[in-house]
Amino acid sequence: MTRDLAETHEPVNALFRPARTRDDWERHRLGDEQVEFFRENGYLTGVRVLEPEHLSALRDEVETLAGAEPAGRSLLYEYHYNESTDPNRRVMHCLGHWRVLPAFHDLLWSAAFTVPAAQLLGGAVRFWHDQVFYKPAREGGVVAWHQDYSYWTRTRPLAHLTCWIALDDSTLENGCVHYVPGSHRWPLLPKPTLAGDMDAIQSVLSPEQKAAFRPVPIVLPAGHASFHHPLTLHGSYENRSGRLRRGAVVNVVRDGVASASVEPLLEGVPAIPPGDALGGPFFPLLLDPSRL
Repeated sequence: MTRDLAETHEPVNALFRPARTRDDWERHRLGDEQVEFFRENGYLTGVRVLEPEHLSALRDEVETLAGAEPAGRSLLYEYHYNESTDPNRRVMHCLGHWRVLPAFHDLLWSAAFTVPAAQLLGGAVRFWHDQVFYKPAREGGVVAWHQDYSYWTRTRPLAHLTCWIALDDSTLENGCVHYVPGSHRWPLLPKPTLAGDMDAIQSVLSPEQKAAFRPVPIVLPAGHASFHHPLTLHGSYENRSGRLRRGAVVNVVRDGVASASVEPLLEGVPAIPPGDALGGPFFPLLLDPSRL
């Protein structure tokens, strides 16, 4: 039986260093100009969060997920793998791998991630859920324009943050993420499907939003990350290159965000009563800056 790493709220190996001291905070903190850029544009890019040894471990673990029946699949929240020749559908996407893969589990506590996250959230960082996106070479994998919070309205208030980490160089040719600067100030738009028509978003935008729709490609070297606001409109085009493109995502909330649903927040996770703050084994506290 696969061990459920959700039972352990600290790193299980020594690969990643948590933030334990003020020196750790100072080593990884963002500059004031970076925080201001995030507030103005709804995203921040070019933050290095992984070293070569981290990349090697995480890439190996991604490959264990890319088969039809990965180990520990029963513990995953979602697992989608479609070998269709349709270029808009062939993509591996999963949630919950922190529960079964030690490097992905320990990544959550890495100071290189948690310190910037605490700055951008403006408080203590609590885990929400993880994701992996796997775009095979020349096999497409469109992720349509969307705002993350459109999938997360079962939690409130809106105090969420997403970190997108390049496990391979992420380029225009292989389907890097694009952001629409300033769209974090837009209201919540209708929820799209994640694989499909990249132009469909135009049907729900106002004339003012259409005029402001100027996507920026986020080209990232492997090991670097972008952070974005939960209302920032983003998406990615198909992988037209001859190389695999893998990306890891860590979604977090500011401590105190609560359930707004009588249903389970994630597949296989016990329901949290509406109004109760996220916590327990599946939503661990990753960093509280006031304790450093």
